[in-house]
Amino acid sequence: MNTKKRILTYLFILGGLMLLVGAAIYVTGWPFAPHLFTAGAVVVAVVQALSPVGPQDGNASVVLRRLRRQQLFGAVMLVVSGLLMWTTHGNEWIVALTIAAVLELYTAWRIPAEEAKQ
Repeated sequence: MNTKKRILTYLFILGGLMLLVGAAIYVTGWPFAPHLFTAGAVVVAVVQALSPVGPQDGNASVVLRRLRRQQLFGAVMLVVSGLLMWTTHGNEWIVALTIAAVLELYTAWRIPAEEAKQ
């Protein structure tokens, strides 16, 4: 694994941990939980945006490019859920988080399967 890929992997893990901790401690009412969650969401979104699409970036199939767009939309929904944590006083952010989680989970299974076909 090259250095750039290793750094992106560690950043993705860090962002995921920040997301998890931020969402878990939001329930306690800690005032910095939305900041932690949103920072983690931004890190995850940036890492996913910088990750390559397939074996060769320009030679990705139509299905792989569609899955990639869905993955990036899921990352945007993570950031939106963090922003909703700041701006709303209820649990509206959970709707955006659920959409993001479904998209991220779906693409996490489908992208490697599609890349294996190529």
